[in-house]
Amino acid sequence: MVSSRRHSVAFAVLVTVAMLLGAVVMAFVLLSSGAPDAIAWGMLLAALPVGPLVAIFLWLDRYEPEPRGLLLAALGWGALVATSAALILQVVDMYVFARPETVSAALVAPVTEEAAKGAFILLLLWTRRHVLDGILDGVVYAGMIGIGFAFTENVLYYSAAYVGDGLGPAGLEGATATFVLRGIVSPFAHPLFTVFVGIGIGLAVQARSQGVRVLAPVVGYALAVVTHALWNGSAYVGDGAFFFAAYLFLMVPAFLLVSALALWVRRREGVMLTRALGDCVQRGFLMPAEVPWLVRLPARRAARRHAREVGGEAGAEALRDFQAASIELGFLHDRYLRGVPPPAFAERGQVLVERLAALRPAVPLPVPAPAPAAGSVR
Repeated sequence: MVSSRRHSVAFAVLVTVAMLLGAVVMAFVLLSSGAPDAIAWGMLLAALPVGPLVAIFLWLDRYEPEPRGLLLAALGWGALVATSAALILQVVDMYVFARPETVSAALVAPVTEEAAKGAFILLLLWTRRHVLDGILDGVVYAGMIGIGFAFTENVLYYSAAYVGDGLGPAGLEGATATFVLRGIVSPFAHPLFTVFVGIGIGLAVQARSQGVRVLAPVVGYALAVVTHALWNGSAYVGDGAFFFAAYLFLMVPAFLLVSALALWVRRREGVMLTRALGDCVQRGFLMPAEVPWLVRLPARRAARRHAREVGGEAGAEALRDFQAASIELGFLHDRYLRGVPPPAFAERGQVLVERLAALRPAVPLPVPAPAPAAGSVR
């Protein structure tokens, strides 16, 4: 547990320092444009898709919600650290190798940007491994990083379009035209690319085979780079004639495939949680009457309403804590049952069991308990 605390401190320090440095770099880039009105419009337009995209990933994350602080850190990493790191690497490449814009956009940008974005999930794997339970966690963190990255990149694009290049419309007309392509037609592009990295790392966390643990993140990163490169490159092939073809035959199918996978994994977590918590009951970690109020999402909400009616805000808060600790115990116990327990799982499990025992007297559960429906998610 001491090692875990040290890793948590190291994670907090590294992320904080990196975000501060990233903020300095991006502030310099934005302020050097000398067009505050362009930056203001760029930020406003870039912010529009952020809320809906974040809501989608939070919806996927309802079964075992990730710590909000880590999700905010993922957004910040994408918006500040990944963008500034990728920008610096691309500028260095431009001056050292003098590559043409087409090569830089189609090859250099995907390699550097996906590496910079994926570094956050690798940092989590190194310092906060216990928060990564599988594919869905990887998808959620990757999505948040991609949303943050897209926000800052869009600010730069919209600001540049507002200033204009002398060849097309400038001002709000130019920024709006760019917004239609980036904010409406393809707002999910960057989250989608990075989700492949998250899936790869999520598979590695669940795998028993050492080969899969090594190859899955590599393949995930490669898929992120390839899809990113094909998407960027389509804008330069045939003077952009292949852009919409790439959208229809690459981006849309990839988006639907990843969405279907995320939904399937999310539903599968319901079945997994029922099995893991049932085994926790057999081992005396939980009471049989408690499990039905922990598995299905509608039952969780009903239990919270009852707790608030019976015990007020204190009762509702106790039940929320009880449910959160139970779900964390369930996911931890599932990894133990599958033979891939995280480091210090026994110590973490004991802490959770003791936490449940301390909360139990203050938790007002409804009676009778609903019949559990394994895997039912709404």
